Amino acid sequence: MKPAGNKALWLVRHARPLVADGLCYGASDMAADADATQHCAVQLAQVLPPHTRVLSSPLQRCTQLAQALVQLRTDLCWATDVRLVEMDFGAWEGWRWADIPKAAIDQWVAEFGSWRFGGCESVEMLMARVVAAWHESRHSAVPTAWLSHAGVARAAQLIARGQLAVRSSSDWPRQGLEFGEFVRL
Repeated sequence: MKPAGNKALWLVRHARPLVADGLCYGASDMAADADATQHCAVQLAQVLPPHTRVLSSPLQRCTQLAQALVQLRTDLCWATDVRLVEMDFGAWEGWRWADIPKAAIDQWVAEFGSWRFGGCESVEMLMARVVAAWHESRHSAVPTAWLSHAGVARAAQLIARGQLAVRSSSDWPRQGLEFGEFVRL
């Protein structure tokens, strides 16, 4: 789905965070690799239309990218939006995925949409806040770029296809954006 004119929405995933591989870190706040962030900002600055409205997750791995981008492009208007934060994995935040009990992951898969993995947030809750941000961005008079996370980008890709809810893990996109990658919907 490629909307015409100013209705474009750019999805951008932050650069690789400074965290060990295999760690569950959804809503945890940490910095991203500075060089990779700058590289992404340079690439993005070259393609965003003039006066794009930039919304970022308030987590520092996204605000770093926003700050680097607006230094390159002073015509861009930037604000944070809490609806663009990655899913909160609650008690499992900071655990290695390999150390999370299989029973907890199995429960999440069995009740993927509604289960609050780690006791904090469900995929349905994530979808609801991304749907709200989506509708607001679609009514903007200018193009919008979301500097966000893998889960938010996957949710937005579903919404772009008309799917506003996720009931089963099979509904969830397997492929997402890589670190520092962006796409125009």
